This record gives sequence, structure tokens and C-alpha cells, in this order.
Amino acid sequence: MTLNRRAQDELRTLPGDDVRFIMWDVADRFDLQMVVQSARSVARGPVARLVAAGARNSHEWNSEKASLLTAFDEAGITSVFMEPEYGGYLEGPKNLALALVAFELSWVDAGAATCSLAGNLGLSPIHERGTEEQRSKYMRAAVPPQPGEDCEVLRGAFALTEPLPFVGVETGILSGKVKVAEWDDGGEPLLEVDKRGRFITNMAFADFVTAAVDSDDERVKGSCMIILEKDDPGEFNTGAPTKKLVHQLSATSDPVFRLKVPASRIIGGYTVKDGVIAPNYNHGEVIEAVFKRTRVTVGLMTAAKLLSSIEPLIRYHRSRFRGGESTQPGSPRYEVGLQQREDVVQRLIDIWAAGEASASLGFETARLFDELDPMEKVKDRIFAEQNIQGMRAKLRALAKLQKEAAEFIELDARPSDERDNARHSELKENQLVQYILLDTQANVLCPATKLWNTGYGANMMREALSLMGGYGITEDCPGFLAQKWMDAQLEATYEGPEAVQRRQLSVTMINELFLAQFEQWIRDLKKIASRRPDTGACTLAKAMETWHWTLRHLQNAKDPEGKKLYHGTRQGVTFPLADALCWLLASRSQILDVLRLEEKGNENPVVAEGLDGLLDFLCDLCHVQTAKAAGEVGRVCAELVYGYSRHPAWDDEHGCLSAGEADAMEGVIPGSAAAADDVLNADGSSPEKAGPCAGDPSTTEFARLRVRLDCCLAGSRLAKERAATALTHVMIPEALDYPV
Repeated sequence: MTLNRRAQDELRTLPGDDVRFIMWDVADRFDLQMVVQSARSVARGPVARLVAAGARNSHEWNSEKASLLTAFDEAGITSVFMEPEYGGYLEGPKNLALALVAFELSWVDAGAATCSLAGNLGLSPIHERGTEEQRSKYMRAAVPPQPGEDCEVLRGAFALTEPLPFVGVETGILSGKVKVAEWDDGGEPLLEVDKRGRFITNMAFADFVTAAVDSDDERVKGSCMIILEKDDPGEFNTGAPTKKLVHQLSATSDPVFRLKVPASRIIGGYTVKDGVIAPNYNHGEVIEAVFKRTRVTVGLMTAAKLLSSIEPLIRYHRSRFRGGESTQPGSPRYEVGLQQREDVVQRLIDIWAAGEASASLGFETARLFDELDPMEKVKDRIFAEQNIQGMRAKLRALAKLQKEAAEFIELDARPSDERDNARHSELKENQLVQYILLDTQANVLCPATKLWNTGYGANMMREALSLMGGYGITEDCPGFLAQKWMDAQLEATYEGPEAVQRRQLSVTMINELFLAQFEQWIRDLKKIASRRPDTGACTLAKAMETWHWTLRHLQNAKDPEGKKLYHGTRQGVTFPLADALCWLLASRSQILDVLRLEEKGNENPVVAEGLDGLLDFLCDLCHVQTAKAAGEVGRVCAELVYGYSRHPAWDDEHGCLSAGEADAMEGVIPGSAAAADDVLNADGSSPEKAGPCAGDPSTTEFARLRVRLDCCLAGSRLAKERAATALTHVMIPEALDYPV
């Protein structure tokens, strides 16, 4: 590999499906490719036409918007979530499939994606923790009827949040209540549910709701999630439409439920002991299983916005001056327009690089969950066989395997001729050990995807909008960029606001098994850097080392008052460090996807033509993004390492030199006087600054790491210039393939 690019190696066209399927590891999944095409036909057809016709200008759910449900059903999108045994058509885990559907729909409108996914969210508590009877009944009923069948498809909603002030995103606080209404001897208890929801999607057409409630009766233990049907006795009030500024193609309202339902509707079932109904799962255990997966799709909804903005922006920039009398065809002003100027193309490169990183992170996490899901079922089966019951007992059982999991990581990092291969094989075949390792990664990557993709993604969507000039704030802005920017603000709060993700990361990212894998990732990136330095892998590896050193330092350091720096309540420390980690994870995923394309691209004749130029461009995007990640990590880590030390004052014991002493040293060591910062004036007064320069021997290693990190930025701006130049030559279609 050489950094000297050949003139003929250039970016010819925007990456198409063949490229993306390789990068996102679905090239061998024809079933998923068909799902993509089905979702795209709906997104760039019915959805795009609705948005172009102004359907987003109303809060109410109407017949035009309701037509989307039929479109989802007919395209097979509704059935993607279902298991074949219940009428679905995709075998195995569905995380990647649902991620691809969300990505395709959000390419045009995230409200439509939410409308589709919210039905799955309503079913998710049943799918993840429901009894077999519950899964069979509701999953089957939610599958659209086949030709010749005469039945109605049931649609669900997920009612978690309460009508607390300001939307009520606190998932741990429940005002919804459940109590025993009737309980005949030997009969099934009849429960009374009183629940008011807030910001609940799909309520305009929901036939059933999975609702979180807390006990209001000594005969019911704790909290649970329960299934409510619209035909249950009592009040099933869908509520007034929420006056959203975003996601108007989804139906959102604040419902009210006062219903009587049988206890068999408690999700996951229950037991009765001493006259008390004890749900098998509390509401927290159910939503943990649900949100652990669904946050990924929300992150990809924002990623799709960024990548979908590239083509409209290029077209706008090139055609900006066309039509004026002074702009003639063939002139640079006519052919490339605003792209004559470096600022426009380089800012667009930042947007594109962010989109690539966020998509790569999201799809890697979705694939990880597809790998984890069957292993989780194996884990549950093993625990059942060993009669390990209850959350605490299961956690204790897994904790006992931590040492073996760490041993596997250590053995796996060694060359095969330098390790105990028999022991390595034994641990590799230990399903619980492998489950722990994957689960440890998932516990970090899931909140990281949600936090970084939606948070930083929303900021970059604002940048994309600004590159549209005045056109960006119009309703007919090409690519619907204004609506996408607004939608991104809501996605940052979906399924827990940013603080929730940061809190989870602050706990999971210090897991020693994760950190051991993190160290292995650093070693892997160094190997990549030796082969493809143009990816910025060296920069990323150094940034990861800097972050890792900072975490270890903060875990042991204390502030001037003797209080620990890394502590759960010290979110001024833990949260910024979590943010910095997300930048690293996204860049790593981006590099790995490009390397997959390099490895497998020549196997596809469509991709092979022009592959070298495409790889060069994508590597430059990686280099641009790793430089930004390194800059963020360096800034955050420097603030945390140095920011919790008091600046010394002149009256502290510092041992400053006097002017005379400095002159004397100059005679012995030439140049030393110029290097001395803390020299007192001849009259004993101090220089005009706060105090002597701060210094701490414990941070010497960090200073060395920071200098090396900064030096590793070499070449990143050259990569940005090359990528920006490529934008001025890339071919794009004459018009978008959906109406605007």
C-alpha cells in the first residue's frame, strides 16, 4: 500500500447498494437485501409523496397517513419482526433486519420509520419476556393477513412514560397503578389498571398496549408490564394528539386507561404466594431487555439522515449559480458552483465522515445483537437446567465466569504457537464464557450508538442545513433536510435522553472484561496502521491509549478535598469520558467496514470496477474522522486530568527562581533562563499571571501521550483536502429518486 495516489484512482460515483451490502456485512444475506428493497420502495414512494404533499403540517392522524400502514403491510415491513412460527418470513434474530428497515425509511422521513418501529416496540415486551401463550396470541395477530384470509391485523403501542412535567422521560417513576379488582377462590384474579401515558406512539390506531404499572395493592408485588386491549371493560382513551414539531407521520398522543384485565395479561406471567401476586418480571427487567436492542435502530435513524444529505448538497452546490446570464455552461462557475471554494466541500466531508462512522457503529452493534440473541437463549436454558433462578442468582453465576472470560481474551491475543491451544479451544467452546464477552461489548456499544449517533448526528444535521443556504429553511428543501434536522432533536431523547445513555456507559465502560477487549482493539488497530496508515488507524490507536490511561488515572485520583474523581455521582467526570469513548468506537467501526470492503470488494464485479478510487476516498474519510475523534479525546482527557488540580498561587511553596538566580544559571547552562517560566522579578514581585505554572509528576505520562497523539494527526488535513477535491468530480444522478 502506498500513500501516493494514482491519478486514475478517483471516486467515480456515490457508494451504491453493492458497496453498502459488503461494508455492512449483508452481502451474503439475500433475504435482508430484499428487505432493504421493500423498505426503500415504501420510503421513496408513498412516504416521500406524503411529505412532499405537506402531510407533516398537521398533528392529527388522518386517512392519508393511515395509508402508510397498508403500505408497510403489503411490502412485508410489518412482518419483519415476527418469527416464522408466528407468520413471519425471516429466520433467526431480527436486529440487523430492523436496523436496515429503520435506516431506509429514515433516509426519507423518520416519522414513517417511527410509525413502523413503534408497532414492534409495542410487541417487544411480549417478544422478549412474554409467556409462550402471550407470544403466540399477539405475535400471530400482528401479522398482516395473507391473500384469502379474512381477519384484521392487530397493532400495538408501548406505554411507559408518565404525564410528568416536560414529557416525563423518567422510566423509573411510575404513576400508573394496578390493583386487584376481583379474586374468587380458585379463580384467576381480575386486575384494575389505571394508567395515564405521555408521548405514546401509535395510539391513534392501537388495538392493544403494553403498559408499565406499579402496585397499588398489598396483594400485588412490585411493578410489572401488562397487556391492555381496547375492548377490555373500562376506558381506553387514545387521548389528544401531541402537538409535535417533528415525526408528524407517526401518531402520538397522551392516552388514559382505566381498565379491568385478567392477571394472565401480566407480561411474563406471575406466581401466587401467601395470597400475593408476584410478577415473574418487574417493569425494569422488561424494558431493559427491550431498550437494550431498540436503541440501536434509533441511532441508525439519525445516521441515515446524514448520509442522505450528501447527494442533495452536492447537487445544490454545483447548480447554485446556474441560470444567471453571467454563468455560461462549461465555465467552472457553472459546472461546480460553490464547490470552487474549499470551505463548502471540506465541511461536507465532515458531514459525510460523521455519517459513515455513525452508520458503521450502528450496524456493527445490530450485528452484535444478532450474534448475542441466540447465545442469550442458550444461557437461559443452561440456567434453567441448573435451577439458577432470580436476577441476583444469575448475576452471581455469570460473575464466577469472569476470570475464565479474561483468560480467553489473554490467550486469544497470543499467536497460536505461543499459547495453550487446548485451553483456548475449551474456553472458545464454553457458551457462557462467549456470552459474557459479547454481552460486555453490547452493554457498551448499544448506549454508545444511541448517544453518539443522535447527539453528534443532530449537530451535524444542523451543519448540513447551513450548507443549503436560505434553501435549507424552506419546506421544499431538497432531501427534506430541514425536517430531518428537526426530527434528529427528538431522536436524541427517544428511549431515554442523553444523560441516561451516559449514565449507563459510565458503569459498563469500566467493566474489566470490556477494557481487556478494548486493549486488544488497540493492538489490532496498530497492526492495521502498519498496512493501511491512510485510514488513520495509528491516530485512533493513540487516542484510545490516551483515553484508557485517563480512565485509569481518574479511577485512582482524588480532588484537592480528597474525594474520588471517578464516582457515579461525579457526572462532570464520568459523562465527558463516556462521550469521548463514543467517538473512538464510531471511528473504529468505520475503519473495520472499509477494511471489509477492501477484502471482499473484488468478489463483486460491480464493486471491483473503480474499487481502488473508492477505497482511497473512504480511507480519507476514516482519517478525517479519526482526527476529529482524537481531537475530542485529547480535549476531554486534558480537561479531566488537569482540571481537578488547583492552580498554584505565588504564596504557595514553589521554589521559584529570582532574576539573579536565573542569570547565574544562564552562565552555567546557556538557554536555561529563557526556559524558566516562574522567575521572580528583581524586587521580589511576581510576574503578571495567576501563579507559578501548574505541574504534577503523576501526569507526566499523560503529557507524553498527549504530545504523541497530537503528532499522530500528521496527514489528516491532507486527507481532508484529497476527499474534498474528490467531491468536485464525483458523478451524481440528475435528480433525487424520490419527490421533493
